[in-house]
Amino acid sequence: MSSKLLRGTFVLTLGTYISRILGMVYLIPFSIMVGATGGALFQYGYNQYTLFLNIATMGFPAAVSKFVSKYNSKGDYETSRKMLKAGMSVMLVTGMIAFFILYLSAPFFAEISLGGKDNNGLTIDHVVYVIRMVSLALLVVPIMSLVRGFFQGHQMMGPTAVSQVVEQIVRIIFLLSATFLILKVLNGGLVIAVGYATFAALIGAFGGLIVLYIYWNKRKGNLLAMMPNTGPTADLSYKKMFFELFSYAAPYVFVGLAIPLYNYIDTNTFNKAMIEAGHQAISQDMMAILTLYVQKLVMIPVSLATAFGLTLIPTITESFTSRNYKLLNQQINQSMQTILFLIIPAVVGISVLAGPVYTFFYGSESLHPELGKDILFWYSPVAILFSLFTVNAAILQGINKQKFAVVSLVIGVVIKLVLNVPLIKLMQADGAILATALGYTASLIYGFTMIKRHAGYSYKILVKRGLLMLLLSAVMGIAVKVVQWVLSFFISFEDGQLHAAIVVLIAAVIGGAVYLYCAYRLGFLQKIFGRRLPGFLKKGRHAAE
Repeated sequence: MSSKLLRGTFVLTLGTYISRILGMVYLIPFSIMVGATGGALFQYGYNQYTLFLNIATMGFPAAVSKFVSKYNSKGDYETSRKMLKAGMSVMLVTGMIAFFILYLSAPFFAEISLGGKDNNGLTIDHVVYVIRMVSLALLVVPIMSLVRGFFQGHQMMGPTAVSQVVEQIVRIIFLLSATFLILKVLNGGLVIAVGYATFAALIGAFGGLIVLYIYWNKRKGNLLAMMPNTGPTADLSYKKMFFELFSYAAPYVFVGLAIPLYNYIDTNTFNKAMIEAGHQAISQDMMAILTLYVQKLVMIPVSLATAFGLTLIPTITESFTSRNYKLLNQQINQSMQTILFLIIPAVVGISVLAGPVYTFFYGSESLHPELGKDILFWYSPVAILFSLFTVNAAILQGINKQKFAVVSLVIGVVIKLVLNVPLIKLMQADGAILATALGYTASLIYGFTMIKRHAGYSYKILVKRGLLMLLLSAVMGIAVKVVQWVLSFFISFEDGQLHAAIVVLIAAVIGGAVYLYCAYRLGFLQKIFGRRLPGFLKKGRHAAE
């Protein structure tokens, strides 16, 4: 893997992780203020917005990254610059169209989300208000996303990383401040508070845009796209340029929708299925725990795969375009092994420590700790599927096999749609998790088959090392469980968030140390990270090929 890919991955991973962590930490005070009912109301609005945002951007940001990378590799910077100007105009128009459609159709989506009628204190009018508040962000976010894609196409990950963090910080400050003032000072009520909490998406977007503008002014003098061409200009008409861009973008529309679409299906089917099964009393709270509070925790390790996916696309495209298949396979192999090496133990750790982790973040009894613990335990392993799907789709797009990424997603979504309601009626929240896992598994089987066929990639080493990672993670999981058992004689995580934090910290540190030590002794670290390891870490025994 090239140093540029590693550097870009590190920068974007760091920015994404900080953003994810902030997006998780703010839920602690937010959940205390709004509880499960407020969390459900927040999701009713935010999930609609997320779906429309993905449709509004039409996959342009990631497609622009690929487009710019392709033409820059040919020395045609003029075409990249031409695309940026046209793309921003398109994002402005699609953002406005998405805003008007979501704003006007809010009553329709509100009724579906609630299961056809008022549910535990929330009415259709309440949900309509929240949806319309968050819809305003559609006027700004698509343009910001496009500019990020342009920077990434030049393998400049810093602007995206910093703008993500600033956007999140601004959004959270406004969200928590508005929620506190409305509930505790102005006595404005839960619905208005949650409405302004979703409106924070627009405020955060302005913060991210300002950062990108500063970067643009700082780098426009030496930005690659501003340099004179070193190769012939493609001289594409706007029609041909957008045809090519849409051929890249179409799969990103679907693939970018993957996790939001699965979440969207849960949001719009969960209440109805639970009500029909006779569980209306708990349906809304369980939906909030499943789609908001627990999912935020599960998505932490997934952010690593997301960052890898974003940086893989331009580099794999460059290798594929230049027909350097040896480098292409090295990049695929290294990326998948690194992802699995980091994510499998993280998932095992979260699952084993489900009780302490959930109690640490959401200790309030209003968020049903026992219920949250069970959902987190079963949902955590799905993060591995999320991560593999993200990287899988990025590879397919990078080797110009976008249609297979689309087919892969469609297969999974159809399975999710068919199984979700009957499994929810049978197993409640665990049923929704199982339907998601089955959908992603089917997508991955198809996607991996297509990668093998069209990139000539062999999974032999990956499978062997993946099994070894599972074994090491199992050893780590046993160590974590033993540590938690020993600590239970002195401290109980059920006694409060501080006690839970101590249990999580001690168990995680010891578990991580066990995992890394075992990997080191087997020479596993060297096999995966090679020359990038410090010298003293290269002395472990050789892992089996």
